[in-house]
Amino acid sequence: MKRILTALVLIPVVLLLVFLAPKWLFVLSVALVAVLASWEYMNLAVAGGFEPPRGPVLASLVLLFLGYLEWPDRMPAILGALCLVLLVYCSFARPIERVMADASAAIFSLIYIGFTLISLPALHGQADGPSLVAFLMCAVWAGDSLALYTGKFFGKHKLAPTISPKKTWEGAAGSVLGSLIATGILLWLASVLQAHDVAVLVYPEESWFWLLLAVVVNVAAQVGDLVESALKRSVGVKDSGNLLPGHGGILDRIDALLLAAPVLWYALVLRQAL
Repeated sequence: MKRILTALVLIPVVLLLVFLAPKWLFVLSVALVAVLASWEYMNLAVAGGFEPPRGPVLASLVLLFLGYLEWPDRMPAILGALCLVLLVYCSFARPIERVMADASAAIFSLIYIGFTLISLPALHGQADGPSLVAFLMCAVWAGDSLALYTGKFFGKHKLAPTISPKKTWEGAAGSVLGSLIATGILLWLASVLQAHDVAVLVYPEESWFWLLLAVVVNVAAQVGDLVESALKRSVGVKDSGNLLPGHGGILDRIDALLLAAPVLWYALVLRQAL
């Protein structure tokens, strides 16, 4: 029930940001999520014996998103510069025996959370950006929800027992099915709205393209979930936090997006290049 109530509060807020928020507000909202998730990641790092410098890491995340607002086409250069700054800071500000460990954890936080979440404003900034982000969110959410119930009632074969013992192949298949169903509903809703000259949802490609993309995004989301589970299990932690009742921490809630968002971005770049 806590999980459902939290989702009922968060989903409308996210959709309002996706469809109604100006660019700067959307970017800063994603930046806030990134900062909270990075804080939780650094708690995990501390549990594993690392001590990344929190202030510089969080400042680097904020600068990454502010840089996107001003120079969206300079992201690789900005990310590289921030990584070098963190390396230099850790080299001189941390105890010598901790430099490699703390610098690695700090830079990894910037890449794992900051670089991946930059994909959201990058997608949102496209011509049909809100529709793309809605597709991403619905595919991930629906897949996660159906996986939960499919695994609970039909799960027998373990998917990755050493990483996440409760996940099953049946749940994974249910997750893919959930993403396909959500995508089908989105495509149908878009066609109905367009028939009434309401261009809120726009999916210009053929239906098969979006259904195929839903499978790709879903697989990336499931891998992202397992990656975060592996990170937590490696340091003996169950949840990254307790900010979201029924969901754990922010990082627990967005772990799937951390891979699904950049994979969607790269898939669209590849589509345009072909």
